[in-house]
Amino acid sequence: MRHAIVFGASGQIGYPLLGKLQGDGWRVTAVSRAEQSDQPGLQWLRGDLGRVDGLPGRVDAIFSCGPLDVFAKWYSASSIEAARVVAFGSTSIEVKRGSADAAERDVAQRLREGEERLFAATAARGAAATVLRPTLVYGAGRDATLTRIAHLARRWGRFPLPRGANGLRQPVHVDDLASAAFACHGAAAAHGRAYALPGGETLTYRDMVARVLASLQPPPTLVELPSPMFNLALLLAQMTGRATGLGEAAVRRMRSDLVFDMAPAQRDFGYSPRLFHPRADMFEPRANEA
Repeated sequence: MRHAIVFGASGQIGYPLLGKLQGDGWRVTAVSRAEQSDQPGLQWLRGDLGRVDGLPGRVDAIFSCGPLDVFAKWYSASSIEAARVVAFGSTSIEVKRGSADAAERDVAQRLREGEERLFAATAARGAAATVLRPTLVYGAGRDATLTRIAHLARRWGRFPLPRGANGLRQPVHVDDLASAAFACHGAAAAHGRAYALPGGETLTYRDMVARVLASLQPPPTLVELPSPMFNLALLLAQMTGRATGLGEAAVRRMRSDLVFDMAPAQRDFGYSPRLFHPRADMFEPRANEA
């Protein structure tokens, strides 16, 4: 029986990945910061990449569904033997590289250093790594963008956007990401490579938000404001703590196209993400996730 370690196993991507592995007959050692209950073929360890006790010394594969830079640092210092490593990064490695926001540039740099460290460490140990870079993640009610928009819109009964928020986006469902991690594990063509994982549909930021709002009951109103008015509203929201994390760079990106090519992932491991048809339950935490 094949054996895998999954870090971030109770998270929005890790949890559906567990189902894929168990359904294929894998034995899984799953790591979570929260207490979980063991199942046949599934052992939970409580901890994180800072410290977790009880990990096996040898497995067939390691999957990381958490912060790439932290995982790469852990892996390079670990002694666990695994022929295959699949880790999630982010398209922010490209999107935020030239950002005017220093914190965003730091995110991109940490992602790049994490990828480089992971590929170097696996090569030195005779293992094969693949890094998967999702775009805007949704589907489990735990993402920081679309779920946040849904919750704010519910609270206010409306959601403001600056006029001209027509930058292109490709939101991707968590289950499609779990399927990609599962599929690329067995694909030799994916060894030593990083792949963008966009969603199956490209649409404008405005239309993406409009579909999120339309999925809610009752549907909140989308309000498009002239830039000066939107900037003033954003400033007031930031001052009252209702728009933390939404800075000038993020607002500017609403008008920029962030589009990625899924063809390499399609070619190498059959990646086939769904179109963007959100439902209200996709913006609420799944009952079994912690």
